[in-house]
Amino acid sequence: MTQSKALSNRQIARAALIVLFGFVASGVLGLIRTSIISATFGTSDALDAFYAAQRIPETIFVLVAGGALGSAFIPVFSRYLSREDGEDDAWRLASAVTTLITLIATLLAIIVVLLADRLVPLLLVPNAPPDVQNLTVSLTRLMLITPVIFSISGLMMGILNTHQRFVLAALAPAMNNIGLIIGAVIITRIISVDESLAQVGSANVYGLAWGTILGAVLHLAIQLPGLISLRGRLRLLPNWRVPGVREVLLLMGPRVLGLAVVQINFAVNVALSSGMVSGSYTALNTAWFLLFFSLGVIAQSVGTAVFPSLSTLAAENDMAGYKDRLAGAMRNVLFLSFPATVAMIIFGEPVIGLLFERGEWSAESTAATAWALQFFALGIVGHSLLEVLSRAFYALSDTRTPVTIGVIAMVANIILSVIFIRIIGDSNSLIHGSFAGLALANSLTTLWEGAMLWWLLRRRIGDLNDAYVRDGVWRALLAAAGMGIVGWIIVAALNDAGYLLTALIGGGTAVAVFFAMSLALGIDEARSVPRVLLRRGRG
Repeated sequence: MTQSKALSNRQIARAALIVLFGFVASGVLGLIRTSIISATFGTSDALDAFYAAQRIPETIFVLVAGGALGSAFIPVFSRYLSREDGEDDAWRLASAVTTLITLIATLLAIIVVLLADRLVPLLLVPNAPPDVQNLTVSLTRLMLITPVIFSISGLMMGILNTHQRFVLAALAPAMNNIGLIIGAVIITRIISVDESLAQVGSANVYGLAWGTILGAVLHLAIQLPGLISLRGRLRLLPNWRVPGVREVLLLMGPRVLGLAVVQINFAVNVALSSGMVSGSYTALNTAWFLLFFSLGVIAQSVGTAVFPSLSTLAAENDMAGYKDRLAGAMRNVLFLSFPATVAMIIFGEPVIGLLFERGEWSAESTAATAWALQFFALGIVGHSLLEVLSRAFYALSDTRTPVTIGVIAMVANIILSVIFIRIIGDSNSLIHGSFAGLALANSLTTLWEGAMLWWLLRRRIGDLNDAYVRDGVWRALLAAAGMGIVGWIIVAALNDAGYLLTALIGGGTAVAVFFAMSLALGIDEARSVPRVLLRRGRG
């Protein structure tokens, strides 16, 4: 009998740690990037326009080659690789998919370039002043080369992850951030100064668009050595009849629909916030970035590492191993989700102020971002479960179920967004803006989505080692509650001590309390995570 290529729980933990280091590196660079951008442009109309302009290029990439391609390509590619003498067929599949996806991304980018004058004001910034609309159109056109580059790079990431080569793929997002940092620090300063809305002080926001393009190129370049080491045989192959391509496209279909709804929701957020006070979307987007950074540390690293093994185990019909890996992954992400929620709610403002409050970024900008982050934080548990459970369905070659639930959730999200911005906050205020209603709608629907996927997967394959997962959940909740009480007391006591002392003393003490209580409550993860870190450090 051939030995399974699936990783054990310990190997998955090590692989997740590799991916985690990549996410942390990317996240730290992302924090530096966001800090530089925020200090340079503040909560200005120029930065609102840049963030809004990212939506359409990102949407093209996500729909064509982002989560949709990864969730469909990896299971099929894994199955071909697992066959005896199936490597040639696997690389023909990869070549055909890469060629077709790149052609589709290029065609869509050209169409949007031609129609941008009408599409962008209508879909993204309908309530913004004309100069903001024009700037958003121009930035959108410039950045439409990025989805073509990311389409190729995204498929390379799937190939490397399928071969359990996680390092370079994990570093790719960090390289993207390096490109944006170069854009923010250098390119914004060397573009000729003008008197338009794009100019804020000595910096021109077009430099950020050029930095985005540079980041996409670096994202691709860092992965090329990994592909070479695999002796990958990618070539131009515009043939959709290659075996496996049709299956990948069919699996992508439902996922593309689900991601389209998500992107529609993002576009709705941009449109709804475009009529609010200047800087509202920048505050909302910065809070979302901080949430996304936390998700990279908490859940995306685990989900990325466990997905190839779940796909392999499902292909081998080893459901006992499948459930074992899945339960371990869920416990890991939930163990970290609860304290992350508490930390963002209690320590969000001092951390944001410490990271960003300089230059054009004011105390008002800090308070506005912290306000949105508190509502986003309520959904961390749901987001973390989605990172694992959605991949659990994809490993079973089922993209339809998570997409169906996702479509329902996102429609509800849009409806709740329209309702909540009318009853939460003030649309004429930045510090307590009604954009927080958009964050709350996202959190509530994501929690529901995660719960539904768990329930539906149990109905499909039976018990998911639920007792083991629930045991870890209630213990982690108790530890997080203790952390929250201590953190709240410390923040109240250090109210006038400044951001640095509040973040360091309060945050450090709260984290120590969480881990101490976790150890006292006998949570396995409180011991296993530090042990894996120490072993990896010695290695």
